Amino acid sequence: MTGTVFRIARYGVHDGPGIRTTVFLKGCPLRCWWCHSPESQSAEPELMVQAERCVKCGTCMPVCPSEAIRPEEGSFRTVRALCEACGTCARACPSGAREIVGTTFTVDELMAEIEKDVVFFDESGGGVTFSGGEPLMQADFLDEALRRCQAIRIHTAVDTCGLANSDVLLRISQNTDLFLYDLKLMDEARHREVTGASNELIIENLKMLARLRGNIRVRFPLIPAINDDAENVRALGALVSSLGITRVDVLPYHRAGLAKYIRLDEEYRLPDTDPPSAGDVAEVVAILEQYQLRVQVGG
Repeated sequence: MTGTVFRIARYGVHDGPGIRTTVFLKGCPLRCWWCHSPESQSAEPELMVQAERCVKCGTCMPVCPSEAIRPEEGSFRTVRALCEACGTCARACPSGAREIVGTTFTVDELMAEIEKDVVFFDESGGGVTFSGGEPLMQADFLDEALRRCQAIRIHTAVDTCGLANSDVLLRISQNTDLFLYDLKLMDEARHREVTGASNELIIENLKMLARLRGNIRVRFPLIPAINDDAENVRALGALVSSLGITRVDVLPYHRAGLAKYIRLDEEYRLPDTDPPSAGDVAEVVAILEQYQLRVQVGG
């Protein structure tokens, strides 16, 4: 059994308790306008090009087996429709300007990487967090990795948008110590507009998990002019509180992922949006706290 991983981040403290290793799995069913990891969306490996590193030597062009690299205005352009993400150009590039995002792992190979950090987990009460993208898109691979972690008593967390078959979510929950569950918008039409999908299944899955398990922490990405209005925040607070969930992490919008869109030749939908001010964040926190929720900024 194999899965596609696009990053393994070590020594994190924001994706669950203690010191954690976060495994980012490729593929996501949503297309959120503010996504700061566009390389996570496609389930397949992709080529990223850092133009600022390119020394314009042209080494990449003749080695490309699909002839996807063309000269253009003193530099080189990749025709995405022709690119097969084979990695030949990345291996040849002397400056590291070209990179294939997405690596195939067996469960054994992934566990070997995770187990390198067991000493940090044991000392801090940490563990491994599976994120994405949406990790439930690789459900079989995720399930086996979770089982293997549980077998050697590694704490497990799954960071999910909740858009998955309910049976899959139930199966995954059997070996998940903590769910980090994203909630973005309560209005179904608005959610569909800015993420590309309805929130109905997301909310139903959250209700199902809350009935069966108490290991849920809601994450609320706070995006100015998208979901920061008081009506949405109140609706979110009321729902979460009614389900018996006590913790909400507010994640203020940032623009750290903007450069990745350029590297992937993709359009960023919110180029003029600035991060929320401290005052704006405080107002959201105050509203959520009215619902007897423990609110943390970041996390």
